[in-house]
Amino acid sequence: MAKEQLMVLNALDSAKIQLYHFKAIVIAGMGFFTDAYDLFCINPVMLLLGRLYYTEPNPLTGAMPTKPGTLPPNVKSAVAAVALCGTIAGQIFFGLLGDKLGRKKVYGMTLMLMIFCSLASGLSFGPFGPYGVEAEPKAKAKAVIATLCFFRFWLGFGIGGDYPLSATIMSEYANKKTRGSFIAAVFAMQGFGILAGGIVTIIVSSAFNAANPAPTYELGANQSTVPEADYVWRIILMFGAIPAALTYYWRMKMPETARYTALVAKNAKQAAADMCTVLQVDLEAEPEKVETRVQGNDFGLFSKQFLQRHGLHLLGTTSTWFLLDIVFYGQSLIQPLIYADVHWLRQSKQMNAIEEAYQNGKAQTLIALCGTVPGYWFTVVFIDKMGRFAIQLMGFFFMTVFMFALAIPFDHWTSSGSGLGFVIMYSLIFFFANFGPNSTTFVVPAEIFPARLRSTCHGISAAAGKIGSVLGTFVIVYASAPAPSGIGTKNTLMILGGVNLLGVLFTLFVPESKGRSLEEISGEDEEEDSAEART
Repeated sequence: MAKEQLMVLNALDSAKIQLYHFKAIVIAGMGFFTDAYDLFCINPVMLLLGRLYYTEPNPLTGAMPTKPGTLPPNVKSAVAAVALCGTIAGQIFFGLLGDKLGRKKVYGMTLMLMIFCSLASGLSFGPFGPYGVEAEPKAKAKAVIATLCFFRFWLGFGIGGDYPLSATIMSEYANKKTRGSFIAAVFAMQGFGILAGGIVTIIVSSAFNAANPAPTYELGANQSTVPEADYVWRIILMFGAIPAALTYYWRMKMPETARYTALVAKNAKQAAADMCTVLQVDLEAEPEKVETRVQGNDFGLFSKQFLQRHGLHLLGTTSTWFLLDIVFYGQSLIQPLIYADVHWLRQSKQMNAIEEAYQNGKAQTLIALCGTVPGYWFTVVFIDKMGRFAIQLMGFFFMTVFMFALAIPFDHWTSSGSGLGFVIMYSLIFFFANFGPNSTTFVVPAEIFPARLRSTCHGISAAAGKIGSVLGTFVIVYASAPAPSGIGTKNTLMILGGVNLLGVLFTLFVPESKGRSLEEISGEDEEEDSAEART
């Protein structure tokens, strides 16, 4: 026999959609806005860094190289991956802390880290000041990159904390009928972050290019990168702090979730009082029911009971997120190469430094508008109708199909005149990533684990994803280089297609959670009976 549900939890499960739910989506979603903004604005930033710090004349002749400088593969991988490494640490650390201290107590820490480190990333300095005028070019480049990597690690640490905390808070506030849509809507703020990254890049670079006109690299190599370009990448990075700062006050005003307060902290009176304010209804505290529910509800993450109940679930959530992020982050980093291969953008030598950032920002914005943002919101609309399992399986399947459709006839796509068709197909990969596993891998771990382990298990699942993204960052950056140093874009896309196919298989371990209460999904309603059976 299942346990009798607490009145406060029943009220949450059956609550009508209120203004507070939408406020919670925006407040919780700002961390993901910053996450996506940072991820997708880093491509034009790295192009500018390559022009500014790695375009060097021949030491013997003094002649400039035939192409503008780019970040070496190891430096490019480090700049991209260091934030992801910080994210892994933050997901596990804050996930554990969220279950030990409560969601609210550590929620503000993550946002403050993101705000400070976004600003600090734009202030990365050389050995003798912001621009290291007195330093040698190589010393200046090393100092700027090292400082940037330091602050990006801690930016990632803060972003990582937002994954388990925001997902858990939204799942524990939402009603069971629309819970999937609400959690997916928090994650969909990533779409606006991606779009904002492209738009801010367009605005800042176009303004600086108009104020500081310069010739293309092939017409004037030395003059094509104006000193003011150093301001462009800094402003782009620092802008990510603004939306996060605007929501800090409201994040601190959010009460602790009733499920944590009642089921973990065991304070029925406070849980009822908090939800009376949020839901604007009268609720009884029911402390005796809280005591009854916690009996037999104390097994740990490394216990035999957890392995029996949730071991396969954790395998499903970690493996699918790991595979998804190899593809999602890997293909994001090779976007500039793909745009050049299919002749969608001019070659770098045919643009000046700021114009190249502008053109990449414009391409990114178009991809986001056509594929990325719609994919997120299709998930929001359909996740509580189709279910998590069906959307994830469909997403991985179509990502596989379109990835192979690009890779196998790659020579056709790279021929002149086929660029638009390639971009449409490429946009569909992003569409089905977001109307698919990129959204569902975030939603499901926030629903299927017990309250006392929910934040921890979500953090572990998300960390597995970011391990995949780090792997994708290093492997794909090196692999996508032309032969003989790499295997080229075509073969890289083939590998990513194979990874998507594995995602289809591991999705079979992911349970469906549509339309059920969190306690029913996680088995907490039945744990007392299980405890009695063991005695």
